Amino acid sequence: MTLAASGDTWGIAGPTFLWIYLALVATAIVVTAVIRSMLSRGPDGPGWPNLSPEQTAFLNGGPLLATYTSLGGLRRGGAIGANPDRTLQPTGPLPAGSTRLDTAVYNAAGKRLRTRHLSGDPWVSDALDEIRTGLERAGLLLTRGQRRFSRLAALVLLPVVVLGTARITAGLENERPVGFLTLLVIVTAIWMLISLTRAGGRTKAAKRALAGLRTQHQYLAPGQAPSYATYGAGATAMGVALFGASTLYLMDPAFAADAEINRQASTSGDAGGGAYGGDSGGSSSCSGGSSCGGGGGCGGGGGCGG
Repeated sequence: MTLAASGDTWGIAGPTFLWIYLALVATAIVVTAVIRSMLSRGPDGPGWPNLSPEQTAFLNGGPLLATYTSLGGLRRGGAIGANPDRTLQPTGPLPAGSTRLDTAVYNAAGKRLRTRHLSGDPWVSDALDEIRTGLERAGLLLTRGQRRFSRLAALVLLPVVVLGTARITAGLENERPVGFLTLLVIVTAIWMLISLTRAGGRTKAAKRALAGLRTQHQYLAPGQAPSYATYGAGATAMGVALFGASTLYLMDPAFAADAEINRQASTSGDAGGGAYGGDSGGSSSCSGGSSCGGGGGCGGGGGCGG
């Protein structure tokens, strides 16, 4: 342990403060992760809830994939097609058992909308909002308030950044090297700012449900070369919901191309947190060098903890 020397900022040697600061940063990151984990827990229980293809798609890829899932089921049921000008059109009656989103997409096709404009249709938008609300109530999606709180959990790092900034200021006034601490504070602040803009949408219960459904419906995966001609509209819709828009190109490549289906629209994963890195040590000591010395800080040299 580095002993404090006369003139050390706040009576704490630079290298010692660096280790203390690293511990504070790590603790704040862990606290942030714990808060977010608690928020994203969702309901407990064995198995997974009985989800419709559209609910599955919304969990897996959001409103766009839910819309594609509805299109897949309607196309398989012979209810919808695409015009040469890339607009949608009804080609048959609405299938029995159609959902509210199916009805909205079918009616939107009657207005000769393009696929990319479906979400702007009021009926389609309302149906998608209803799916989202239902998933939030079931504890499978975080509510808007929960997502906001999850983002704000990163502010646990703010006092640590403020402390580091104060130490840098005091160290400069005391003519102590602060290079390593400055780098660490900057990286920590960047991590905090990035974390404030990110929050997972799905809960752990939703992820378990999706994993279970993928296992149950593995035969629909594109890699299994499923024969959609032998499956009904429900199975086709579930294939799109679980394995992405490329499923539509396997089922009906001409329709998928004419309807301008984005082949890349697939599943969306929650990005895991961030990490920070920093090296608080150096190989050279404080004889006119540029790193932390073993004593109370280097005089005039490169960088330490103030």
